Amino acid sequence: MQKTQRTFTKEFKLEAVQLVQTSKKPLAQIARDLGIADSTLHHWRKLFSEQGEQAFPGSGHQTPQEEEIRHLKRENDLLRQERDVLKKAIGIFSCGQL
Repeated sequence: MQKTQRTFTKEFKLEAVQLVQTSKKPLAQIARDLGIADSTLHHWRKLFSEQGEQAFPGSGHQTPQEEEIRHLKRENDLLRQERDVLKKAIGIFSCGQL
């Protein structure tokens, strides 16, 4: 049996973190009540404390740093391809001039 990974909306995560902050219940109890692992809820709380409202950008929505890294990786791949083409061209033209 393959496990399916559940996804949660940003609103659900924010409400769960809010519940941990305002409730007098232990985090593990809140996690059980919500049907999630307490480690998951702890992770969400940590992300929210570090990133605030920017936490949980969602699928396809990236932080500015992640977007810049993605852009630079794409540019790096393109430059490698161009370099490889130029290396092959040099090899072709240098063999013909002997």
